[in-house]
Amino acid sequence: MGMFQMIITLLGGLALFIYGMNLMSDGLQRAAGEKMQKILALLTKNPVFGLLAGALCTAVLQSSSATTVMVLGFVTAGLMNLPQAISIILGANIGTTITAQLIAFQIGDYAWLFVFFGFIMYFFIKKEKIQDIGQTLFAFGLLFVGINIMGNTMEPLAESPIFLELMMQVRDIPILGVVVGTVMTLIVQSSSATIAVLQNLAATAGPDGVSSIIGLQGALPILYGSNVGTTITAILASIGASVNAKRTAAAHVIFNLTGTVIFMFFIPLYTRLITAISPSGPEIYVIARQIANGHMYFNLINAVLFLPLIGLLVKAVTKLVPGKDSDRLPSEPVYLDYNVLERPFVAIHLATKELSRLAQFASQMEVAAKKAFLGDDLEQVKRVFELEEIVNGLEEKIVNYLSSITAAEPVTEHQASQISGLLHVASDIEHIGDYCKNIGEFAEEKAKKNYMFSDSACAEIYECFDQAGRMLRDTISALENGDNRLALDVKQQEKELNHTEDFLRKQHMKRLYEKTCSPEFTVIYTDVVHNIEKIGDSCDNIATAVLNDVNFKEALNPSLQI
Repeated sequence: MGMFQMIITLLGGLALFIYGMNLMSDGLQRAAGEKMQKILALLTKNPVFGLLAGALCTAVLQSSSATTVMVLGFVTAGLMNLPQAISIILGANIGTTITAQLIAFQIGDYAWLFVFFGFIMYFFIKKEKIQDIGQTLFAFGLLFVGINIMGNTMEPLAESPIFLELMMQVRDIPILGVVVGTVMTLIVQSSSATIAVLQNLAATAGPDGVSSIIGLQGALPILYGSNVGTTITAILASIGASVNAKRTAAAHVIFNLTGTVIFMFFIPLYTRLITAISPSGPEIYVIARQIANGHMYFNLINAVLFLPLIGLLVKAVTKLVPGKDSDRLPSEPVYLDYNVLERPFVAIHLATKELSRLAQFASQMEVAAKKAFLGDDLEQVKRVFELEEIVNGLEEKIVNYLSSITAAEPVTEHQASQISGLLHVASDIEHIGDYCKNIGEFAEEKAKKNYMFSDSACAEIYECFDQAGRMLRDTISALENGDNRLALDVKQQEKELNHTEDFLRKQHMKRLYEKTCSPEFTVIYTDVVHNIEKIGDSCDNIATAVLNDVNFKEALNPSLQI
């Protein structure tokens, strides 16, 4: 095999590994992503729990990038504060070491078995959960196929004098190893890929046929560099995000870089420690495990060192990244973050928070419309029109965001159902705004023409407004909490509001017959009552959307708000 072919084969094996890694991460996120979001919600009450949540989430999803992007999205949305975010990313550094441990167990001998059974489950079984598990197994086997290809390619590569000389330089100049690890991780965008290549390289025998071509002491600086390089994910994800998200990314860089600098002074001592706690035997057979242990304990020790210093780190990044987020216009989204679109379970959560905010504006419109019509208050009419513009603009942005989720990443059937339901909810909230605007226009006409309704007519409209307002508040609460009981109550209230509309029409006709009300008021009276009833219809539709998915609460639960 010529040198060119060796390099191409090595790169092909690396590409297969990265593809398998990403495919496995996608499968795991589809299967377990929403559960990981719940874990982050529950385990961020203090830094220790935050660290555990970050480690567990990353170990399950097999992607520190997934955890990092998720956390930055929550920070940008204001659902997570800076200390919580830093503790989770500290934990993510620990969780990402699981991949190296799996590789060290030499599962590669069974790679094709995983590929075969994963393929059967993924392509031939129609049940979604089984397909997700199949995709994960298939990808798991595929990444080990890539590792095997890299390992087989490196054996003849080790006979090259040029390659041997390069390895000697890396081993003798630790800072060069850090640069190599950093640059490689920046290029492949995966510290796991860098560690996998390093484990294969180190397991390649040198000229004596027994010793590693690079040795543990030569491998450690490359390992450290991979941890520095992985911070690029957080940096890229923080571009265009909030100031706190940028500070979170800066904290990630600081503790990975600081940890690397500290450990560089103790390479010989750390080498002896890892050798002592790892299995014994010929170096080329145990060094993959040694590197995996070195990677794990490096991140574990760093996390333990920085955990008590999170407060100090927060102050440091606050000075390093000064300023505050500019005040958003009311019509600008607060929670929507396009960086997390490839994590549908996160994006759905953020979209739901924004929908709840939209509903609050619609509720304000209903209150203003009531004051405008019953009090002949033209200032409140103006307020209704201002809020209507906000509702229309925000609804359009939410719909675009929800549509972008499915365009960016394949979603599960459950997630597709949630997105469809949320699109309908957005439309119904916008309709509520339209009905309130109509009432505002009627109020404007009533004030200008100086229409004077009878006391009984005003009392009836007041009661009708009260029913709709109470119904709207209950609808928002049912939406925010995924409360099926309250959603059922809303549907019952909608029936009562329908009866109220029928009753009020009859009462008005009675007043017309008794000549206690002017006929010219009929159109505006019945139109106002009808628009109030239509608000109830939209509330009923939102309640139905909540009831149609008993798992809506997974996306709607605002428990991340701490």
